[in-house]
Amino acid sequence: MSRTCAVLRYSWRGFAKRITMFLTIIVFLIVLSLLVFVHEMGHFWVARRFGLRPKEFGFGMPPRAFGIYKDKDGKWKKTRGSKEVKDAGDTIYSVNWLPLGGFVSLGEDDEATDDPNHFHNKPAWQRTLILLAGVSMNVLLAAVLISFGLMIGLPQTIGETDNAAKVTDRKIQIIEVLPDSIAFEAGIKANDIILSLDGGNFSNSAELQNYVDANVDNEIVYDIKRGQKELEFKLTPRIREDTKQGGIGIAIVDTGIVRYPFFQAIWNGIKITLFLTWYIIFAFYELIKGLVIGQGLSVELGGPVRIAQITGDAARMGLPYLINFSALLSINLAIINALPFPALDGGRILFIILEKIMGRPVKKELEGTIHYIGFIILMILILLVTYKDVIRLFQ
Repeated sequence: MSRTCAVLRYSWRGFAKRITMFLTIIVFLIVLSLLVFVHEMGHFWVARRFGLRPKEFGFGMPPRAFGIYKDKDGKWKKTRGSKEVKDAGDTIYSVNWLPLGGFVSLGEDDEATDDPNHFHNKPAWQRTLILLAGVSMNVLLAAVLISFGLMIGLPQTIGETDNAAKVTDRKIQIIEVLPDSIAFEAGIKANDIILSLDGGNFSNSAELQNYVDANVDNEIVYDIKRGQKELEFKLTPRIREDTKQGGIGIAIVDTGIVRYPFFQAIWNGIKITLFLTWYIIFAFYELIKGLVIGQGLSVELGGPVRIAQITGDAARMGLPYLINFSALLSINLAIINALPFPALDGGRILFIILEKIMGRPVKKELEGTIHYIGFIILMILILLVTYKDVIRLFQ
């Protein structure tokens, strides 16, 4: 009987794990599709405003499932499959089989024709704005997500909060664990929540720090929450040389669910988005500088597998956390696309700048080759990072 129960428990755990993995993939695809689709929508909308007629605007990635378009007589028609549409007089609006965002075909990789509305026949400033529109839309999406999140309540660090803010679910959270510290050796991690010390609860981080200071060199029982698990650590704080305070080598902050009224939520959402954008730009600068001067990576990079994992974790923690993570991901996508690297929007803008400097466009064959090489390099980097993510899963 006991063996049968054990088998049933094992089977249920395996089934629950597969369901969790399936839901994680679904949530990841929804979030990624939203971010990419909004990015491409930005390119499409600005292109149309400047008179361009993109060949195709698709939801999802090819192969095409079906699409609709206006023929040269202005009549709406349907098309199925990826066959060439020869009588299209305007953009083909398609739904594609791979549920990964979307795409817009602007004709930027084609040779210029006599059509005044061809991408390459547009002024440089219009082409630049078309390419920047995707980046701008991702930043705008982040502002919308954060503003909406602040209306329903978002997890935030609690500092000098506005009087209009309503704060609930206060927590003391670990934001950093110093290398080779007592906490690091014990296995405490960033984002862990401190529930209590020696069974006692604290209303804020200052009270907790005072308790630690009063118990230097005495063993303290730390009750920690990590995800859905509650863990116990018995640690002895020491006086830290840098702060002259007692501690185990962690940085803590007060966090909570912060909610604002409608208009304050929009204003604070914009401010937070601008701050995060600047912060992430600076982080990318430090990352690239470290690679250039030979210091290596100062942070651990994550690929699609790692992002999917974090998306699943955020979804399990609740809608506010998923909104927060999606907004951060949208800003990251915007900044990465703005980098002056071949195959990215920033790389294409770089060629427009070169065109203005030289007084003539770079040959399409050469530009296309450079973008193709850039794309291959990006794919190799993604594969390498994904490989590391998969290895990490089984460690």
